Amino acid sequence: MVKSIGFLYPTNIGNRELGLENYGLFFYRLFNITTKILPLTMEKEITLGDKTFKPFISKEKIDEQISRVAQEINRDYKGKKPLLVGILNGSVMFFSDLLKKIDIECEVAFLRVSSYKGTETTGNVKKVLGLDKNIEGSDVIIVEDIVDTGITLEHIVNDLSGSKPNSLKVATLLFKPNAYTKDYPIDYVGFEVGNEFLVGFGLDYNEIGRNLDELYIIKEPMLNIILFGPPGAGKGTQSELIQEKFNLTHLSTGEMFRFHMKNDTDLGKKAKEYMEAGNLVPDQLVIDMIDAKLSESHDTKGFIFDGFPRTTDQALALDELLSKKGWGISKMVSLEVDEDELVKRLLLRGKDSGRKDDQDESIIRNRMAVYNNETAPLKDFYANQGKQIGVDGIGTVEEINGRINSAIS
Repeated sequence: MVKSIGFLYPTNIGNRELGLENYGLFFYRLFNITTKILPLTMEKEITLGDKTFKPFISKEKIDEQISRVAQEINRDYKGKKPLLVGILNGSVMFFSDLLKKIDIECEVAFLRVSSYKGTETTGNVKKVLGLDKNIEGSDVIIVEDIVDTGITLEHIVNDLSGSKPNSLKVATLLFKPNAYTKDYPIDYVGFEVGNEFLVGFGLDYNEIGRNLDELYIIKEPMLNIILFGPPGAGKGTQSELIQEKFNLTHLSTGEMFRFHMKNDTDLGKKAKEYMEAGNLVPDQLVIDMIDAKLSESHDTKGFIFDGFPRTTDQALALDELLSKKGWGISKMVSLEVDEDELVKRLLLRGKDSGRKDDQDESIIRNRMAVYNNETAPLKDFYANQGKQIGVDGIGTVEEINGRINSAIS
């Protein structure tokens, strides 16, 4: 049996006792007041206000975890009559689905508190409202949509503890352990998630999106960097540092060639045919390899391109590929180093590496000439797009990296 014991409506509906027969009507009215977006599938990104969100957790996965939480509550409260206290507005969908799966006798109530505005928690919890039942001696389960810092939860726990319940536990659909700053235990958790902002299944962005039947995660703009410079400029060293700082995926055409050829993929076989015939690998085949790498990197925050593009035609092809995915190049950072300094660096490197092309000054200067004739014009290509930034490549690794980070940020 489920018993209604107290309810707080949104202010434009009014406070009053609500019987079980009116629950469905209330939920329907609540969602149609606070949301204007129709539920979408997990196949598409969505836009709410000024933010874009991408699919995160499907309704099937959500239902699976709610069933598990309900089973745990049924087990732990067998022979008891717990009081489930839903925290409005966010917990409504989780609370409703959880309640349907609880097969022991229970009571329900609702509270309304808030510490969020937009995508940030304010840290200021509004007064707890709505619970008008004496809960002394009751086994209370607080039902939340999400627990992050724990500020709101601490406020609720302190408020309800003063009424001397027999026990007080917490069930939440989502828990952000890395953001949690309190000591109070979270007893029932649907999903542990990171610190990204989520919307859907009761969670809102500025009061919209609650009615989405799946969960979406805020989509941050992709940071796609081309680190550019002549041989010996330090691109390899700086690529690793940039990758680590900005959490980017390193995309090296050399590594891709080796992977596809070693694993004898269709792309690798095609590349091998051209190379064994003494021909250059066509740009389109390189683009196809890049496309395959982009497609498998679902959760990346962006890419750092190493060794590509080298020509204007390649840059145009890359722009077209990224555009089809709704992306683009964010910055082209070119390391500026005097040619004599580059020659000195490469000769020194050649002593350690044993690379023959780093041991002969005439060969090195020929490589510089090829770079200046064929690759350097790319600086003008990206400068015309307002994306090229020159960075002084002279100094310690740390000094140069600091300049690059400032340019990217």
